[in-house]
Amino acid sequence: MDTLSTFMFPMLIIGIFYLLVFRPQQKKMKEHQSMVNNLAKGDEVVTAGGLIGKVTKVKADSNEIEVELAKDIRVNVVQATIADVRSKPKPAS
Repeated sequence: MDTLSTFMFPMLIIGIFYLLVFRPQQKKMKEHQSMVNNLAKGDEVVTAGGLIGKVTKVKADSNEIEVELAKDIRVNVVQATIADVRSKPKPAS
């Protein structure tokens, strides 16, 4: 009985740690990946560096997008460095 309780306590701690740390992190990573995969022209995005701009081109063959930071100032950004999508363009109706 003593051996069983010796192994149960560490297993309980590992289980709680998994539920409180690893699972939420995995969920957050999946949500971020989904957000990055659904980027489209016209989306207003925030980069990991804090720059705010509008997506002008999504390059399908690479993992880059083109973001317009100001009028006629466009930069290529790696998709994974997009921290947030602030707004999606309104569909034409």
